[in-house]
Amino acid sequence: MTIQLYCFGESGNAYKAALALELSGVDWSPVKVDFFNGETRAPEYRSDINSMGEVPVMVDGDIRLTQSGVIQDYITEKTGKFGGNSPAERREVLRWVLWDNHKLSSGAGMTRFLMNFLPEDKRPAEVIAFHQARLAAVYAVLNDHLAGRDWMVGDAITNADLSCCGYLYYPEPFGFNRADWPHIDAWLTRLSDTPGWKAPYDLMPGSPADRA
Repeated sequence: MTIQLYCFGESGNAYKAALALELSGVDWSPVKVDFFNGETRAPEYRSDINSMGEVPVMVDGDIRLTQSGVIQDYITEKTGKFGGNSPAERREVLRWVLWDNHKLSSGAGMTRFLMNFLPEDKRPAEVIAFHQARLAAVYAVLNDHLAGRDWMVGDAITNADLSCCGYLYYPEPFGFNRADWPHIDAWLTRLSDTPGWKAPYDLMPGSPADRA
């Protein structure tokens, strides 16, 4: 049975789940969610798809899961991939997934939204600057961790990599310049050189160009 992923191209959190599905080799298909026209805020979406009013949502037969980290963990259970090679590595993977969700993706996602998806006259300059300053410290943690290693945990791609990269491939400006962070840059290149990797707008339906 084909796994369905409710998603849209602009969502970095959905991209984490979509990339894990794609690289795992399972049979899956995207279901486009029209976020920018309010689909996730509609009562029908909240009652039938996700009461939290968010993407991603994964449906595999009778199993319905939300939150990218949970979906990634399910893919690990289903395929044996991306979970680490020992109990210690699995805990370390979880540590970085939680760190990403709290520190990296939350800030990068918010900053990218404020800078690109609000009308220009409604973009709060002081809030954006505040988030960018906090993100600089976060990028430094990630960059330092990647010094001298190929992957976030162990010697292969794990959900730690697939989570932390979620927003860093997007082309819209939000204050992240790969050239400023050489270890992150090299890691993102290794990921994108992996067979099966696709950029967000190639992997999921929907992009800013569709609304231009």
